[in-house]
Amino acid sequence: MIKFDKPANLNGAELLAELKTAKIDVNGLPTIDANNDLWLDVKSADEAKAKSVVDDHNGNTIAPDLSAARQQILDRLGLTADEVAILLG
Repeated sequence: MIKFDKPANLNGAELLAELKTAKIDVNGLPTIDANNDLWLDVKSADEAKAKSVVDDHNGNTIAPDLSAARQQILDRLGLTADEVAILLG
């Protein structure tokens, strides 16, 4: 595990995708400790490259719009949103 400065706008999923794009393997998920430090399980050989990615990271703090994905699922199931609401009570 290697310690990094936590970006102001951290989005763990986006950060992992950015690290993957940079061909940096990360074991597990990013961790924030009590001191607000970011910990990543990366190879020490990738530390400098990972630091650059973390320093440049500006995560999206707004939840993604899932309405299109929900509609695709409903279409696959052949249900409407109203029908699902009735089923879930």
